Amino acid sequence: MSATAGAARGALKINDAVKLYEPSGARVLAVDHCSLDIRPGEICMIVGPSGCGKTSLLNAIAGFHGLDGGSIHLDGRMLCGPGHPQADVGPDRIVVFQNGALFPWKTTLENIAFGPIMQRRMTKRTAYETARRMMADAGLSGHEYEYPGEISSGLRRRVEILRALMNDPSVLLLDEPYRALDALTKSVMHEALLETHYRTGTTIFFITHDLEEAIFLGHRVVVMTARPCRPKQVVEIDIPHPRDYGVLTSRRFRELAAEISAVLEEEALKSFTRGEKEGGVQ
Repeated sequence: MSATAGAARGALKINDAVKLYEPSGARVLAVDHCSLDIRPGEICMIVGPSGCGKTSLLNAIAGFHGLDGGSIHLDGRMLCGPGHPQADVGPDRIVVFQNGALFPWKTTLENIAFGPIMQRRMTKRTAYETARRMMADAGLSGHEYEYPGEISSGLRRRVEILRALMNDPSVLLLDEPYRALDALTKSVMHEALLETHYRTGTTIFFITHDLEEAIFLGHRVVVMTARPCRPKQVVEIDIPHPRDYGVLTSRRFRELAAEISAVLEEEALKSFTRGEKEGGVQ
């Protein structure tokens, strides 16, 4: 666990969460009595078959849609549950999506400082000073006045994460943020994220399809079932932090990869088989 997690913020408790969709009148159970406790300061990696409901769960935590049952609490405060089915969107839970969301007409500095200025939690001067300090810590000094279209995809991802952290969230919600990056850029991004986490201790809820990414970054890896989504197995990643890419060649890393892969393949086969049957019905 991060050494800076002493403030004990970011304890996320998901209790019997249920999410239903009814597209075109067809009832789809996306999340079914999903329960999961995420520890403060933890990097919790979420893996599972495509379409299993992982993002539906993240969206409920973020407040982008409501639940049809169960509850979600953050640091003991109910975000959504009985009498309040949809969480309020707030700066305590910030999302970084697969597709970038930087303002192309603003510089990297302006993008990072935007949130606290708009929320009137910081003056423009204080926000810019804080943003510059964060950029320096993240190795981004010299890029303050560049626009998103002028920098690489990897740098844009780093700027997006810094922009999220400027809001001092209790939980950072990441939905496959590195999916479109090449392997070399992704490895740099992984190490940059860990360095940032070691400094801030922010709880991270991270969805990925990349098993190597999940094991390298996570304190725990949660394998979700084929839809409807709920935890099938929670694996403690007992490789000490801080980590570097040397751990990928270790015997323990390979053992963990084999263990998690076997569980994932079982659920992926269920998803594939059900997909074939559903296709046959159509």
